Amino acid sequence: MGAMRLDGRAIAAEIQEGLAKDVADLRAGGVQPTLAVVLVGDDPASHSYVRGKMKVAEKLGIGSRDHLLPGFTSQKELLDLVARLNADPAVHGILVQLPLPGQIDERMVLEAIDPRKDVDGFHPFNLGSLLQGGTPMPPCTPAGCMELIRRAGVDLTGKEAVVVGRSEIVGKPVSIMLLAAHATVTICHSRTRDLAEVCRRADVLVVAVGRPRLITPDHVREGAVVIDVGVNRVGDKLVGDVDYAAVAEKAAAITPVPRGVGPMTITMLMKNTLTAARMASRP
Repeated sequence: MGAMRLDGRAIAAEIQEGLAKDVADLRAGGVQPTLAVVLVGDDPASHSYVRGKMKVAEKLGIGSRDHLLPGFTSQKELLDLVARLNADPAVHGILVQLPLPGQIDERMVLEAIDPRKDVDGFHPFNLGSLLQGGTPMPPCTPAGCMELIRRAGVDLTGKEAVVVGRSEIVGKPVSIMLLAAHATVTICHSRTRDLAEVCRRADVLVVAVGRPRLITPDHVREGAVVIDVGVNRVGDKLVGDVDYAAVAEKAAAITPVPRGVGPMTITMLMKNTLTAARMASRP
């Protein structure tokens, strides 16, 4: 029969309908939710991501301010811009597109963003809040993964969840979110012994390692839900970290690449921007 295809683009469109109504309500009350995007250099993938984000923001009625800086921008210049955006009451969300050029300390820049405007959810304050029981600004990709799992009809209570990948952007925060939803969580990485055996324990398998088609049917339990965060270019095609066609024969539900987690990430960014605007507008 094959797996249910978790269509991130369709689910994102549904969520965005609700967000557009909420944005319209805020605007009617005199608040224009606004996102500032800072892009340093001319990395084509980063420019593509930023165009996608801006397109969705415009569709939802969220204002955008683009700051496109040359690749030779100094750390001080970037930190000065972040300070100005922090101080600007008309800007509710600040997104500094990663990666940054080598002369800039990414961690220092991310820590300079006001946590209340940190719509990417990468500030230590927001990550710490996530660990302590929840943050209004969760990291966007993990939040998108959790929404997809929910849309697959999974009650995570008591379920085995396996996360392949331990990055600070996806692997670690999604593990915390899965724990908060009462799953039993195992985190795997490049030094995990017998990866396939560990993955086969999973009722829910989240994969974010950046290795094309690493996960095969041998890694997947019959009836598992598989969330593929990976985006890899192989020839002229984009493929995930999961061998989609083969694993779909075994899984109960699976995300495609593209049109899986990616649209959800951008949608969660817009949701965080709306949250930031609401928080800023409270007396």
